[in-house]
Amino acid sequence: MPFLPNTKDDVKAMLETIGVSAIEDLFRDLPDDARFSGLLDLPDPLSEQELLAKAGELARKNRSLSESISFLGAGAYHHYIPAAVDELSGRAEFYTAYTPYQPETSQGVLQAFFEYQTMIAELTAMDVANASMYDGGSALAEAVLLARGAVRKGSKVLVPANVHPEYRNVVKTYLRYHLAEYVEVPYGEDGRVDFDAMTGQLPDAFALVVQSPNFFGIVEDGAALTRAAHDAGLLVIGVCDPVTMMVVSPPGEYGADIAVGDAQACGMPPYFGGPYLGFFAARQKFVRRMPGRLVGQTADLEGRRGFVLTLQPREQHIRREKATSNICTNNALCALRATIYMSLLGKCGMEKIALHGLQKAHYLAGKLSKLPSYNLRFSAPFCREFVIECPKPADAVMRELSPKGIFAGVPLCWRYPEEKNALLIAVTEMNSRSDCDLLVDTLKGVG
Repeated sequence: MPFLPNTKDDVKAMLETIGVSAIEDLFRDLPDDARFSGLLDLPDPLSEQELLAKAGELARKNRSLSESISFLGAGAYHHYIPAAVDELSGRAEFYTAYTPYQPETSQGVLQAFFEYQTMIAELTAMDVANASMYDGGSALAEAVLLARGAVRKGSKVLVPANVHPEYRNVVKTYLRYHLAEYVEVPYGEDGRVDFDAMTGQLPDAFALVVQSPNFFGIVEDGAALTRAAHDAGLLVIGVCDPVTMMVVSPPGEYGADIAVGDAQACGMPPYFGGPYLGFFAARQKFVRRMPGRLVGQTADLEGRRGFVLTLQPREQHIRREKATSNICTNNALCALRATIYMSLLGKCGMEKIALHGLQKAHYLAGKLSKLPSYNLRFSAPFCREFVIECPKPADAVMRELSPKGIFAGVPLCWRYPEEKNALLIAVTEMNSRSDCDLLVDTLKGVG
């Protein structure tokens, strides 16, 4: 262990204390074919100057979004981030701080979380929100576990196939050792949940997941799905996006019991897939079952406004085996960035961004659907994203346009093998009308 500050005498003393003669003895239970022997095949060491030059050479092989036209989406969106988000979140008192425990030393951070919770609750039209989660997938899985504990009927959770595929995989993983069955509900030709298939599963279920807009960008009839689920005694978990909720009904408005999602669109770049920011909001009656932590507002002995960690339903405290979740931290810095972003833009600013995406997506979809051999895959209303049917496999289309500096979208076949020619296209305020026209003109030559 050359990078640990232990002398040979330190190592010898530690090994004698635990009753072994060599470090290799600690790994004797591992089979020989699972252990590496010999030396790693590494290049010769470099000086700092040489290493920086090499890193720059490798970095230049990548193409950043600032050098390309991107219509990528599928849960990671390219939005403009005001400079103040980086400047404020990079201050040392925020950037170097761990999740706060001591209210007397963390008032600024706790207040930021309190404001974050307030804005998430308002966006989702829910009563209460926690101080953030790891990402949208883990937030959904935790919501399913909450529903499993709160509902005493059924053993199935109904998850439509048009819910984000990565979210569905996380739910499956969480349920592997729980007394609950994952049931996937198909989607119809219009891109929405197959209502008849869903209602047929309701008698044996405890929860229904509804994502609107769903993974295909389609707006679901959340109210109808929720009514059917509630009539059968199920809880409804609404998966949503903080930007599109400015133009689409949030889960609280269509009657959902829990609202979850990912707030990456609020101040986080695509970041090659993370870190992102999960949010979790619910009705007041579920507040003591919520995972993570909740920051509350109080007053000290002199009547001054203050903030504290009010609820922490985690196993690491006194809850132990009675804990409702093993979530023991959160993406605090990402939550701070989202707080700054939403505060800077306000309701009007976020609504303008949502409308930009909505209007430009419909403009682009209209132009593409007029091209020969290109058609909209689904007929239901869509928001920021839509699926176009290409005349040849979508991954081939994407590869053909990529060298030209255009990321045309996400091929659905990566997650839905049966959707071979379907391309998922996302449009944000970062896509100008000329960008959309260039994509259309370029696709004319792809056949």
